[in-house]
Amino acid sequence: MPEIEGTDPSEPEPWEYVLHIPHDLRAVTVCRRTVRLILTMHGLIRLTDIAELLATELVSNAVRHTKGPVALRLRMRDGFLRVGAWDADPEPPQPPLSAEALTQLTYLEEGRGLALVSSCADLWGWQPLSRSGIKGKYVWGDLVAA
Repeated sequence: MPEIEGTDPSEPEPWEYVLHIPHDLRAVTVCRRTVRLILTMHGLIRLTDIAELLATELVSNAVRHTKGPVALRLRMRDGFLRVGAWDADPEPPQPPLSAEALTQLTYLEEGRGLALVSSCADLWGWQPLSRSGIKGKYVWGDLVAA
């Protein structure tokens, strides 16, 4: 295959998958398994455990704390895997608890999701994002794939 000027032949082609899910906590398991399958198919098995954790936390937050449609998005580009969840609530997510606060609240069943995302991702964030005319937000975590 001829090399295109300005491209690095060792850099894999970017890809993206979007999974629209029902507003149902049972869909979190489907998302987790889908992440494992996609990353295995792309030879990124070493990222599956952490990517599954990010997807689980982001999608479960979207389903638990919003109403309306939810989507999981996986994107590989420029050596980064981005795991993100879109939901139909345009309000920013609550800031994650600090590590100190988490150790004080170990008995809590909820409220640790974004703290886990913040701890496990190389970078995380959120942005307002509309889909199909519905205002919402996209919360994501990046993992270095190189």
